[in-house]
Amino acid sequence: QVQLVESGGGLVQAEGSLRLSCAASGSIFSTYTMGWFRRAPGKQRELVATITRGGSTNYADSVKGRFTISRDNAKNTVYLQMNSLKPEDTAVYYCAASTKLTGNPYFGSWGQGTQVIVSS
Repeated sequence: QVQLVESGGGLVQAEGSLRLSCAASGSIFSTYTMGWFRRAPGKQRELVATITRGGSTNYADSVKGRFTISRDNAKNTVYLQMNSLKPEDTAVYYCAASTKLTGNPYFGSWGQGTQVIVSS
């Protein structure tokens, strides 16, 4: 089991920016596929972005061009840079890890979440 701790959430005005961080345990972090998910009030959890061990990224259509996922394997950390934030980005953001080396990722390890509130 991978331990994940998110940070960086908070209250920001629309069009502002935040950077979320997720620190992971484990000596083989570089092999994990990492993801950011979010759950808005009254809605189901949704995928925001993923990054593979090779650095390939994938984004939800709603955040393309505004959010950037990145990783620093030396620090066992994955980031989510969020720009041009909108009120509809308000949610609890979760970091997740997949330790599968082949096939589609399975996110079996989750952080506790960090709240992001975007005011209009």
